Amino acid sequence: MKDKRKLKLKKFYFHPITIFIILSILIVLLSGIFSTLEMQATYNTINVNRKELEPTLVAVENLLSFDGLKFIISNATVNFLSFGPLSMLLLSLIGLTVAEGSGFIETLSRRHISKIPKSTLTFIVLLISVASSLINEVGYAILIPLTALIYFIIGRNPLLGIVTAFCGVAFASGVSIFVGSSEVSLMEYTKSAAQLIDENIHISLTSNLIFIIITSLIISLIGTIIIEKIIAPKIGKYKREEEFAKTEQYNPINLEFIEQQQKEQEKNEKRGLRIALITSIIILFIFIYSLLPNLPYSGMLLDMRENTYVNQLFGENSYFSNGFTYMVSIFLIITSLAYGIGSKSFKNDKEIIERSSKNFSKLGSMFILIFVVSQFIAIFRKSNIGTIITIWLANSLEYLNLSGIPLIVITLLLIAISTLFLTSPANKWLIYAPIVVPMFMQSNISPQFAQIILRVGDSMTKGFTPLLASFVIYIGYLNIYNLHKERPYTIKKSLSLIMPYFILISITWILLVVGWYIIGFPIGPGVYPTI
Repeated sequence: MKDKRKLKLKKFYFHPITIFIILSILIVLLSGIFSTLEMQATYNTINVNRKELEPTLVAVENLLSFDGLKFIISNATVNFLSFGPLSMLLLSLIGLTVAEGSGFIETLSRRHISKIPKSTLTFIVLLISVASSLINEVGYAILIPLTALIYFIIGRNPLLGIVTAFCGVAFASGVSIFVGSSEVSLMEYTKSAAQLIDENIHISLTSNLIFIIITSLIISLIGTIIIEKIIAPKIGKYKREEEFAKTEQYNPINLEFIEQQQKEQEKNEKRGLRIALITSIIILFIFIYSLLPNLPYSGMLLDMRENTYVNQLFGENSYFSNGFTYMVSIFLIITSLAYGIGSKSFKNDKEIIERSSKNFSKLGSMFILIFVVSQFIAIFRKSNIGTIITIWLANSLEYLNLSGIPLIVITLLLIAISTLFLTSPANKWLIYAPIVVPMFMQSNISPQFAQIILRVGDSMTKGFTPLLASFVIYIGYLNIYNLHKERPYTIKKSLSLIMPYFILISITWILLVVGWYIIGFPIGPGVYPTI
């Protein structure tokens, strides 16, 4: 009898939608308890004009109160519609579904991508994922569905593609292949905190450039080994649904007719890819020209109100940064239509729209999940619990008499823990910078290297928290490609897939930071770990 009960328990799984609903209710209850206990914390902000610290008190918001419940109910629609991953995913999927419906992705994958060695393809996916950090979090919305589709077409497990793309973006979110939006958002906090010690200090946008370029390559290489040697064997091969394993029928076959059809199809596909290539080159030329300032009719995607080019490109109101997902979608649509016309893969506009629309049918549960997760994250943020935990962790540094490597490692670990509760690097650095930067400078460690500690700590645990908004895309796509619908990918199961990557990349990050500090290699042009 006991064995039967155990068997029944093993077969029971909560759907992630249910789990996030339960977590939302739990946060509301905890906010009421913590508010009653007067849970609060104080952190210092920097008055830029006076060059002094000003205390800011943060208390837990009671969501069990009348105002709290009113917030949850009245803001549900706003929380959902303003949820970043929703708009980015929808925009990217419009382009991807047209590319899939036209046959462009399938032909490109089958004829070219399938010939790339597995480990090389993994490295390319990871490197592109790391580089996507240049532009906020667009990598999740574009690369996860695209990689899953490509892996499915070439015969690799799409679940492995999802894990690879997600790990590449999440666990290297603090670095990218070049100066990007991270520098714009973090540099001002670093500079203001450093001026508390040295008013004349200069911190440039390229102060971390050497570090981020080299570590991007190293993390992609180490990540490739982890994916291929540990995670790929763990996930295994993908067993397609029964509809893909049709029974052979012994009908008369006209081999000459089939051979003729194949030759015609191959000819059409080559012509379609050729036209698509020419079209993509033209679009990329227009795109790049729109990013160049001070030329006739150029700079359309730049915010010309900013003084520096990096701010024009990655600033808060940059048309390039804010519209990148849409531009990728437009690029895929136009290129795919060019392929479809050249390959004769569709007859008219109605056919391509019909094919593309079918691909949205499997996304119903994804949108429900996004709605639930958007409420969960909004509720957690409103409660201030994550912010208070982060403040406590940051303030604990002031009670530790540390310097050198112990100070670096402890700060790194505290920021990594904070990321589990507060995923925004800018919000974390607002709290940590006034403490960490002066402390590091007094220990002869440069403020630029302190900023690296924030970026690395943010990268170490970014992908290991369901409070990351784009985690919903990861867990959602795992369930879309999951063939065992009675055993959905829960939060625990989704995290277990990436556990080896999380542990080994975290160790790699710590070794990289400590090793860089010991060697004293420059982290940017003319900038070193020490002052």
